[in-house]
Amino acid sequence: MTALRRRIFGGARTRILAAFVVLMSFSTVVSVVAIYEVLVVRSDDRLDAALQQEVEEFRSLASGVNPETGDPFGANLRAIFDLFKQRNVPGPGETIVMFYEGRYYDERSSVGGGKLTLGGEAERWAQLRRPESGEVETPTETIRYLAVPVQATGATPRGVFVVAASLSAEREDVWEAVQLATLVLITVLLIASALAWVVAGRLLAPLRTLDDTARSITETDLTRRIPVSGSDEIAELSRTFNAMVDRLEGAFASQRAFVSDASHELRTPITIVRGHLELLGDDPDERRETVALVTDELDRMSRFVDDLLLLAKAERSDFLRVDKVELGALTDELLDKAAGLGKRRWALEARGEAVLHADRQRLTQAVMGLAQNAVQHTQDGDAIWIGTGVDGEEASLWVRDSGPGVAREDQDRIFDRFARAAGSRRRSEGAGLGLAIVRAIADAHGGRATLSSQPGAGSTFTVVVPLSGPEVSR
Repeated sequence: MTALRRRIFGGARTRILAAFVVLMSFSTVVSVVAIYEVLVVRSDDRLDAALQQEVEEFRSLASGVNPETGDPFGANLRAIFDLFKQRNVPGPGETIVMFYEGRYYDERSSVGGGKLTLGGEAERWAQLRRPESGEVETPTETIRYLAVPVQATGATPRGVFVVAASLSAEREDVWEAVQLATLVLITVLLIASALAWVVAGRLLAPLRTLDDTARSITETDLTRRIPVSGSDEIAELSRTFNAMVDRLEGAFASQRAFVSDASHELRTPITIVRGHLELLGDDPDERRETVALVTDELDRMSRFVDDLLLLAKAERSDFLRVDKVELGALTDELLDKAAGLGKRRWALEARGEAVLHADRQRLTQAVMGLAQNAVQHTQDGDAIWIGTGVDGEEASLWVRDSGPGVAREDQDRIFDRFARAAGSRRRSEGAGLGLAIVRAIADAHGGRATLSSQPGAGSTFTVVVPLSGPEVSR
């Protein structure tokens, strides 16, 4: 139960949902505040525009003519107030108050809008001498007003025209709208969170499959793979995981083959040594022959172990001792050393001239390994050619023989450990590690080992290394 609870509440799906909810909640709060501020500003602007409209209508009326007499209103300020009250209906929530000669004259409120409580502001408004606008706090509400002094043309009577509206009512409308918007946003948040939980589960399904696959993989069963679809990051992760398992499967298969082949190679000489020692008699000549045979088998086992250690060391950083090497001088040395490997017609095919950064001894070891391989597949008096050359930023060292060649089906695996060409007439009892060592030396230099061969027409084994050395190439 604890593990399940940890997986539910501490899993990636829950963290994704939590992050989504936090971001959406923050967005919701910001949206609600923004909506409230925008509605308040628009409400204030709308209210100011309505108040200004009433004042403009009053001014327009005052500048006209009296419909009863057909003459301008002139000094008849009361007639102006009465006519305005008859013709104009205040907007929702508005109240119009008129003062004449410093005293309250009349008042008109919107139908069904209720009467505003003006409090003590009425006395102050009655004495105004210049236009004024603002807000007034009353015991029951907040009022926004616009007051305009009025003086009839050519006369002394003065009056004040005031239009006021309840700001609290506007704020209540805004608050109701904000509450509705908040309810909608919270509903959207809940629905989006539920959808996010489902979508996160679908997106993380490949990761759960990857986890299940990784748990099911053992060194004896590397066959399971993750089904891949799409081209997103998770699909790329699945492909990378499958590629890693492919490499692991290949490595384990190679390891099992290596152990099998190594045990086979070691078992044969051990069996030979044990058999001869068990049958060892008292005859001095027989004992000498047995000792010689046992010594030879032990030497072969020693060479085999040395080759295995060399291949293992090839993976280490101190496998090479890199220095400047003159390719031409190295070519001459290789030809001289190869001549002692067997009675063949050794010849120089090409002599490259360059200075490369490489391990002179390891390159010599690789070419001598190729030369020894050529000797094993040729007869006395057959021709073997050694050559070097430079192509761009790479140097090539090769050995070409006139032997039987390598079958096409064997060429791809000829550099593998314990690989032997089918039907080859090898004279050596080697374990098939020589060409694997050559490839390991080439790889350590950042290069490669290649083969060009036609059955019945000989073979050319080549080691290609960069002139700049292994540090630059890796």
